Amino acid sequence: MRFGVLGPLAVWTDHGEPVTVPGRKVRALLADLLVHEGRAVPVDRLVEDLWGEAAPADPTAALHVRVSQLRRALEGGEPGGRELVVSQAPGYAVRVGADGVIGGVASGFVGGFVGGVDANRFADLVGRAQQVADARTRAALLGEALELWRGPYLADFADDEFVRAVAAHWEERRLAAVEAWAEARLELGEHHELVGELGERVARHPYRERLRAAHLRALHRSGRTGEALDGFQELRRLLADELGLDPGPELTALHRAILAGDPAEDAPAPVTRPARPLGNLPAPVTDLVGRDHDVPRVRELLAAGRLVTLTGPGGVGKTSVALAAARALASAETYPDGVWLVDLTVWDGSGDAAEPVLSVLSIPETPGDTRPPGERLADALRERRTLLVLDNCEHVIEPVADLVAALLPAAPGLRVLATGREPLRLRGEARWELPPLDVPDTDDVERLARCSAVRLFLARSGLVADPETIGAVAEVCRRLDGIPLALELAATRAPALGVTELAARLRGAAGPVRAAGIRAA
Repeated sequence: MRFGVLGPLAVWTDHGEPVTVPGRKVRALLADLLVHEGRAVPVDRLVEDLWGEAAPADPTAALHVRVSQLRRALEGGEPGGRELVVSQAPGYAVRVGADGVIGGVASGFVGGFVGGVDANRFADLVGRAQQVADARTRAALLGEALELWRGPYLADFADDEFVRAVAAHWEERRLAAVEAWAEARLELGEHHELVGELGERVARHPYRERLRAAHLRALHRSGRTGEALDGFQELRRLLADELGLDPGPELTALHRAILAGDPAEDAPAPVTRPARPLGNLPAPVTDLVGRDHDVPRVRELLAAGRLVTLTGPGGVGKTSVALAAARALASAETYPDGVWLVDLTVWDGSGDAAEPVLSVLSIPETPGDTRPPGERLADALRERRTLLVLDNCEHVIEPVADLVAALLPAAPGLRVLATGREPLRLRGEARWELPPLDVPDTDDVERLARCSAVRLFLARSGLVADPETIGAVAEVCRRLDGIPLALELAATRAPALGVTELAARLRGAAGPVRAAGIRAA
């Protein structure tokens, strides 16, 4: 379940469906708990925040009623939702893990953020941007962070006392991120685009000198030096009239540099993208269903470490999830030297494991170079920032593990995403086990229609969920153990056979041969 506080209070399921929390007092209770980020809020404090001086005769009982209503609303949105609101001395809390994730487990990507609360995702992206030297990556991370904002922090409770101080804190963090984002884009030579965007923000926050400095630089570098100088004078008058102050030393120094025509304040040469191809990832043919949790989790692991292995049984969708994560990273330009897919099903294990990678990267063999392929590959990758997706490693696990173990120390900008039925078992490896899609053991039509295995089957077969057929669809999904490949094969037969007949045929098929039986059906 996902919670939004960067704007009006919002709740979504793991699949992105909005969850209604009825009643202002119940919504205020949830907002108050989220403000405290997993810390227990005393009963007396909650009563004061919700009712103030107009507390009911039995405030503890009234609060208990609101807690029950909140739990019921969350449970109605997603099974298990009620367990997120816990009784914890001296009051109540929303279960948030040490990383800010609701329930202590990262699960899913909804509404543009990973983890349980959008504010925690914002803080994570800004923190990562602060550690990055490359301006393009910094701008991308900060831009992604700012896109999470849907309005002022808890806008529908902005006047409540328990929100004001926290809202001011988050607004300051948002503005600081805007300023850092503008500075990164100035480094990239995007001053023309910034002039209009920053002008509106400066008008709303006229006293922020760092923001004003970015706007003055954008104006000056766009050939509008007169307007830049006027902007400085406007701020000087405003500070003198309203606060009796002068502009700070950094802004004053910038003003002098613009007046003097200091070359350091001229527009930098535009930062162009590399001329080399940025990858070979295939375009998706169909939507990825039921992996809202797994794709962002793989991205998180790749952000935190340099080797991630996606494991699971055959047909569970490892390649699809790896490609989805890789495409998201490529579009974010995190890897300026490309994201490259190396399909190891075409390699029989003979020769050197570096050879299929050299082929994909189009690294030719130089005449007279007698070094082994692994050394040539390591040397080629040494200065690159690249993601290699090594797909289907299970039949060549040992040589691939040896190759990766040699490449990672030699190429500090390299990250590897591997897939296979078992991990590479290397030091520093992060492993993510991909489970089959879920099929709840229930007859409830609405719950079945929301489960990922049923949604995949319906999407691929073109059938529509209705009370007459949903039970048979769920039976097909259960008998195929929620394995996506098997479900997709079965879905191709459903229009001709009918889902009821398909389920009947699967009843007589043994587990290991079910997928094969579908092909013959």
